[in-house]
Amino acid sequence: MSSRSSATDSIQIEQLQEADLAEADHIFRLAFGTFLGLPDPLAFGQGADYIRTRWHADPSAFFAARIESKLVGTNFASNWGSVGFFGPLTIHPDYWDRGVGQRLVAAVIDLFSEWNIKQAGLYTFAQSQKHVALYQKFGFWPRFLTAIMSLPVNAEASARGLQTFSELGAEQRAEALESCRSLTNEVYPGLDVSREIQSIANQNLGDTILLRDSASLAGIAVCHCDAGSEAGPNVCYVKFGAVRPGADAAENFEHLLAACETLAARRGLSQVLAGVNTARVEAYRQMINRGFKAAMQGVAMHAPNEPGYSKPGVFALDDWR
Repeated sequence: MSSRSSATDSIQIEQLQEADLAEADHIFRLAFGTFLGLPDPLAFGQGADYIRTRWHADPSAFFAARIESKLVGTNFASNWGSVGFFGPLTIHPDYWDRGVGQRLVAAVIDLFSEWNIKQAGLYTFAQSQKHVALYQKFGFWPRFLTAIMSLPVNAEASARGLQTFSELGAEQRAEALESCRSLTNEVYPGLDVSREIQSIANQNLGDTILLRDSASLAGIAVCHCDAGSEAGPNVCYVKFGAVRPGADAAENFEHLLAACETLAARRGLSQVLAGVNTARVEAYRQMINRGFKAAMQGVAMHAPNEPGYSKPGVFALDDWR
């Protein structure tokens, strides 16, 4: 048996435990900071929290890789109804190229099967042949770029029709979640981000914008805000946003972008950050016209190799990081 096979066989995959969150966070920053060549790798993503927040959202979907009882990597699966994605997949640099990543991806693929996911995906570095090749082994194929877009906040920003999830009572929240499911189902059959909405509310990580018109719910934006969330200091990060498809979609999308800036202004934040797949060409152009600029970009990989809801005519925000 080769030394590589022996190393692979020694990898144990299990659910990440709460006692391991600090070490998992350390590995996350070290891995990404090392890959990106930062002078201090541990400075990566300072003030933002991707590990604790996602673990508290669903501990059963957070996987740990161990070698001889030592935590060496983690991966998290997100359940958006018929849509599933994973990440951050992070491995301690001392254990790169030892098969850990493949085992962590395989664990997520099994979970996607249990969840009956119809469209699986991920976001990765477009320039990294190594990352793309790894995910292709599991049936993921690169499609369009996803741009992470940034907008400086106008402190005087205001938007009409803006209501937030945090303003609602228990009964109203249940009704709002049902309305959100109805809207996202129109964007893509079975798409459901209610877990994200509830996780943000339960952990006090930000808020969800509910944009209404005279008829019904016209749009939603699920936002992390400030340090301790996925946004980081002084940032309003739109983890998911969408408007109801139809003749008014472009106009409603403009109102939704304005509402995100308004939420940021109300909270004293200086930046709105939102991802958009460039296959949603109208939404991408609209963001550019509003003043958003690309802060970074990666590639969305899909399994199966189908558009999902990343196609022209869809006004939606996300980045699957």
